[in-house]
Amino acid sequence: MVNEAGCTEETLLTERVLAFINTLLMNRNITPNAVQEQMLTSHVRAMAHRSLTGEPLPEVEESLFEEISDDSLVMAKEVVGQFGNLPVEEAWLLSVHFEVAKDNL
Repeated sequence: MVNEAGCTEETLLTERVLAFINTLLMNRNITPNAVQEQMLTSHVRAMAHRSLTGEPLPEVEESLFEEISDDSLVMAKEVVGQFGNLPVEEAWLLSVHFEVAKDNL
């Protein structure tokens, strides 16, 4: 669906969620570098697409994310909650972005 300004629903959803993420990161003094930001934006855009189309993720093994901190996982679950219809596996994948960006401190 395209609105009068020419923005798709996917773009609007992506922008809204990225603004939410920026607030989360700012509140925790986490600053992703340019490459990390680009990768995060791409991932969120893909999440928005999956949210709107119902396209599933490939199977993801939870044990791969055992070393992710609770804080990164909590942030990722908050973000996934913004979509309202994505599985927890999305949070596992997203949490990696937050965990990596923490290393910039």
